[in-house]
Amino acid sequence: MHGRPRKAPTPEEQRGLAEKAAKLRPLQSQFLQNHHSKIYTKEALEISAKLLEANPEHYTAWNYRKLAVEHNLGRPEAAAGSDFIDSVFAEELRVAESALKRNYKSYGAWHHRKWVLSKGHSSTDRELRLLNLYQRQDTRNFHTWNYRRFITALKSIPAEQELQFTTDMINENFSNYSAWHNRSVLLSHLLEEKAQGYFPKEKILAEEYEFVRNALFTDPDDQSGWFYHLWLVDQTVKVDAPMLVSSWPPHDYDFSNPKDCTLDDGGFFSYTAFKYNTGKFPLVLYFSEAVEGINASTVTLEAEYDIDTNLTWTPLSTYNSVSAQAWVTHLNIPDKKINFPKAFPVKVSLGHSQGIISSSGIPYSHRSCITVYIPLHDSQKAEGQKLERILWTDENFCNLETPCQKTNPLNSVLQLRIKEEIDPTALKWNVETIANEIAHCRELLSWSTCKIGKLTLARLLMAHGAMMVFNSPDSLSMVHFAEVLELYRSLIELDPTHSQYYKDEYSLVFLKKVILLSVNYSCGVGWGEAPLVASSIESMLGYCHQYRDSTPLSTSGCLCLRLSNLSLSRIGSVEKFLWLQMLDLSHNQLRSIEGLEAMQLLSFLNLSNNKIGSFTALDPLRLLKSLEVLDISYNEIGSHTVDTRRYLCTSPLSHTVGSDWNFEEFRICNDSVTNYWEAFSLFRDLNLTELDIVGNAVADDKFKSFLHKLLPGLKWLDSEVLL
Repeated sequence: MHGRPRKAPTPEEQRGLAEKAAKLRPLQSQFLQNHHSKIYTKEALEISAKLLEANPEHYTAWNYRKLAVEHNLGRPEAAAGSDFIDSVFAEELRVAESALKRNYKSYGAWHHRKWVLSKGHSSTDRELRLLNLYQRQDTRNFHTWNYRRFITALKSIPAEQELQFTTDMINENFSNYSAWHNRSVLLSHLLEEKAQGYFPKEKILAEEYEFVRNALFTDPDDQSGWFYHLWLVDQTVKVDAPMLVSSWPPHDYDFSNPKDCTLDDGGFFSYTAFKYNTGKFPLVLYFSEAVEGINASTVTLEAEYDIDTNLTWTPLSTYNSVSAQAWVTHLNIPDKKINFPKAFPVKVSLGHSQGIISSSGIPYSHRSCITVYIPLHDSQKAEGQKLERILWTDENFCNLETPCQKTNPLNSVLQLRIKEEIDPTALKWNVETIANEIAHCRELLSWSTCKIGKLTLARLLMAHGAMMVFNSPDSLSMVHFAEVLELYRSLIELDPTHSQYYKDEYSLVFLKKVILLSVNYSCGVGWGEAPLVASSIESMLGYCHQYRDSTPLSTSGCLCLRLSNLSLSRIGSVEKFLWLQMLDLSHNQLRSIEGLEAMQLLSFLNLSNNKIGSFTALDPLRLLKSLEVLDISYNEIGSHTVDTRRYLCTSPLSHTVGSDWNFEEFRICNDSVTNYWEAFSLFRDLNLTELDIVGNAVADDKFKSFLHKLLPGLKWLDSEVLL
């Protein structure tokens, strides 16, 4: 716990514990007998009090005393006057205080004391004095701080007065994490209410930055002040309400516009390669944070032609949640045989009515409107096509010719900026404040090598860059990617205990760089290698390749984003990849693919040679209904005897499983198919034509036979043709 190694008890300590247990056994036996018999006499209460004084964590004993109080309040003495009631609650406070003397971090004792005070029959005058006693003994006891917030609310003590108390506590010891935390709670309330003297918030935040800076420069290695500083940064850069940050299709992109076509067949992205013969076209909305309430009344669609606009929206969440960052619906699109234009406009509007709410309870308040041009589908295009295997080797991909910057369709996809009304004065203050904190952080790191200081600088640089790019897309030079990546490489070496976290953050920053800058990286860039020089402002072209195929496949001319051999351990910036149909993430360090569920066009995915340890780690694939080709070879599936992620997914033992879980038809010999329920949950709704699973511990002959039965449309399994 908290980085402190657990020590085995000494023989003397073991003997002491045994003696204590021996003394408690008869007391506990008598208590349980009283509890089961519902005996609430004075003698029975004394037994429970002795038990709690010896063992304050005996939750059953605390619950027993609550039942006893309710019982005694129903006696005739309680109706005679308030003195009896006061004495009952006074005794409960005494017992709780005796237990706290034994262990002033007892959850049960503090909860019981709250319960007594909430009944309204006890004075709160003594409580603050008691709190001051315990807070002097341990200034970071979060139990006392929680109880203090409870008492100040009961006594209606002004937040300004409590804020001064945190100032005094911090001045006595700036390492008081609990005081910093309570300060953030109080200030959040005061700023939200725009209390007198706490508006505008820019003035207050500036004073708080100066206040915490004294602690940071006094002892840079103490983390208490840094956590408060992180809260201040969040208050500076956060947007008050959720925003629409991306969509598929992107706003105003016209599939039929010939000026955006740079390849002979199907345009730059070959969007029309998507399986439009189904007559379903995915429409995706991606928000800055998880939201709920996306439906036909909060999101309206207008079309010039007769299509169904009363649609059902589905959250793209792997946790069966009602909220998600990405939401999808499917439009029924006309056939090309109908006399329509090549693409027809559909206007999508949201924010015009209430109902969309973030997971933090903040309503979506921005009026947003995007126009998407939906291509017609060709129901005859798929007829007679011959399927062939997808080969992920280098010789099957060719580089793209760089299109003219003005006609590059990536601009419309990657630079989607929903216009919002943002106060330019406030934005200027935010940018200047973060820039000022960057300068102070660099000054501190010039004479100190504290790890959390490096981490804070990396976060500040990315926050500053994000605000600059949002304000002006031409400000890409202000994003200090090289410095941030170098900071995370340094942290991986300095702090190996938390290296996985730094690797994940490195991956997220790297992917943001891929989005914003076209960079020429050689294969096999690792942690110790510096990124090569960025070329021009064109996005991602160094990673985009065309799949080379002369047959009339749906992949002909398909654009593939190849992010292999980059040491990626986490996937990010998914909102900018909604257009992708083909993605190569092979030879990385991925343990999870969380986020990919938003990429509803994804048909071909290579995850080979990663560190994926279970089918439950691949759960986002269940939501990719267009997926045809999947390569998960040479991972670690089946190598781990304990998979903690499996409890996040629906299983045959759960009451939430539908009646359509018919395992028996997939039984192989006499083996129990329930051993494969994770794979069943993942693959049962997919329409794969090609699957590679070789190199995983789970991939034995019986399992492959199970997959053959489960996936009737499968044509290739581990490169072998299925008959």
